[in-house]
Amino acid sequence: MTKSTIKLLDVVALTVNLPEYNLYRGQVGTVVELLAGGAAFEVEFSHRSGRTYESVGLRPEQIMVLHFEPASPDSVRSMVTA
Repeated sequence: MTKSTIKLLDVVALTVNLPEYNLYRGQVGTVVELLAGGAAFEVEFSHRSGRTYESVGLRPEQIMVLHFEPASPDSVRSMVTA
């Protein structure tokens, strides 16, 4: 995944376990800050009530953007070749 595909306020899921933060693969968070010119991201993890329980700086390979709309064949093809 290239750094340009992740943007501020994107909803993302962890692709790795981070037991030191009590975070595990599949947990969902929101990108709240771009770090190092977009080479890393501050991701906030919150309870359903909206209260933040962890905020962590992550590299692009540690997260994936979640999509809430049907993907077109062209967008799927570009994600596979990225």
